[in-house]
Amino acid sequence: MTPKDILKNKALLTTAHDDFNKGLNARAFFKVGNHQTGQDLVQDTFVKTWTYLAKGGKIDIMKAFLYHVLNNLIIDQYRKHKTLSLDTMMEKGFEPKIQETSKIFNVLDGKAALLLIQRIPEKYRKVMRMRYVQDLSLKEISLITGQTKNAIAVQLHRGLEKLKLLYNPPSL
Repeated sequence: MTPKDILKNKALLTTAHDDFNKGLNARAFFKVGNHQTGQDLVQDTFVKTWTYLAKGGKIDIMKAFLYHVLNNLIIDQYRKHKTLSLDTMMEKGFEPKIQETSKIFNVLDGKAALLLIQRIPEKYRKVMRMRYVQDLSLKEISLITGQTKNAIAVQLHRGLEKLKLLYNPPSL
């Protein structure tokens, strides 16, 4: 490549940069959603174009060539395996939620309720155990006890009310 060709290519690329830089940046930002990454892709577009011209390549329509190179770089950007560290995610506002505490409290509350079932009358204790410990349906409980489903439902309701009073005693 002669010095005259180098000057010609520099002038061609400088004119292209002045004419198309703003539009290329807008397209890159629209596609990747980040100004800094978009600007980097546009700069890479001009570097690749310069490399192509320096190797003796011929460009018929500069605008079409630049947008084609930019689109290929955007596609490459999409295909990159993006790894995010927890630190960068937290800087952007991500807050990891730990749900174990509510699970622990539920288990402890369940164990406390099981112990309190011992204190309610036998009539309610029996159906409460069948329903909430053995996980039997009303129909199954009525078959075992020989009572109607309605009677079982009433006993469960009254047993729960007594259990609530034991669990949360009224304050004086």
